[in-house]
Amino acid sequence: MLHISPNTFGHSFRVTTFGESHGPAVGAVLDGVRPGLPFDLEAIQQELDRRRPGLSDMASKREERDRVQVLSGVFEGRTTGAPIALVVFNEGQRPEDYQAIRDIFRPGHADMTYSRKYGLRDHRGGGRASGRETLARVAAGAWAKQQLAPLGVSIRSFNREIGGVGCETIDWDFVENNPLRSCDPSAFPAQRAAVEEAMEAKDSVGSVAEIHISGLPIGLGDPVFSKLDAMLAYACMSIGGIKGVEFGAGFQSAKMRGSQHNDPILPSGFGSNNSGGVLGGISNGDVLIVRLAIKPTSSIGAPQKTMGADGAAKEIEISGRHDPCIAPRLLPVAEAMCALAIYDAWLAQQDLALQSVIGIDEIDEIDEYDWDSIVQGSFEHLAKL
Repeated sequence: MLHISPNTFGHSFRVTTFGESHGPAVGAVLDGVRPGLPFDLEAIQQELDRRRPGLSDMASKREERDRVQVLSGVFEGRTTGAPIALVVFNEGQRPEDYQAIRDIFRPGHADMTYSRKYGLRDHRGGGRASGRETLARVAAGAWAKQQLAPLGVSIRSFNREIGGVGCETIDWDFVENNPLRSCDPSAFPAQRAAVEEAMEAKDSVGSVAEIHISGLPIGLGDPVFSKLDAMLAYACMSIGGIKGVEFGAGFQSAKMRGSQHNDPILPSGFGSNNSGGVLGGISNGDVLIVRLAIKPTSSIGAPQKTMGADGAAKEIEISGRHDPCIAPRLLPVAEAMCALAIYDAWLAQQDLALQSVIGIDEIDEIDEYDWDSIVQGSFEHLAKL
């Protein structure tokens, strides 16, 4: 059996990321893109700007502009159908920061498991296991967002809880105007204080993020192993630092009765959204709500017990430029992975529409059809088959 690349995500639309935290560059290759589509590089840059370090006093001080460049697949502002290569050249890498711990395993990191599995590891910030790899995901996800927006799909997010301090209200206007991307102005002071206390103690805090995906039609996702929520969970769990995923009522569902949890189906829509916008693995037309448990940042300055590559006991204090709470910078990554999963599911529905609605078995003729109109109408047509 051939080794399946762990660096590629998607089926109809495939994204392969490359690069290391302290190497020359990080980027993504987008394959499966139709030719002739408008390509908005500035929109991709805007998403990368939301993720980049140094945006506040509670983020990593690593200095990176994260300016994205297109190496292939785009000509005169439109896609050519060839793979699109996006690259960001690293500017603020400081591999010397990690020289002192090159033979020591950092608690909470992938150092030990990478070393044991592959027989080697990139000690410079974790290499592929570094959070810097996520900028490639954000670049690819920004492209997927561009394709979903004309279809009426929007993806936005906020931090529901930070350092154990939860939000009571959702103020969307506040989210992008505070350094923690909290959704509640009244909870923000206590959340900021929790992060500052952790920073003072050379420690870190965790959080709970929430993503809202609006404008989905009924019909995205396929049983049994391609359920939409399963694909989204897989996409989100592939992000470093995510330790849990839930939809709608999530783990609270275990405390409810069926009469409480079942969402009433009314002529005007659903009476509640405990399902989180998915029934039977298929989108039901309601807002799809994904919630993520984000662990505290693993790199902390407080003393920790560990061992070296030789198996000897060690004590480690990690220096360098690290986020005391990765929640604010992780939100664009979570949105990007959700966008990639949704867009891939949309293309799968498009393929199903072409085969079932039009009855095309030969792909030579597909350019004659209006793809967007086909997929928009396919849900109603498929329901009648």
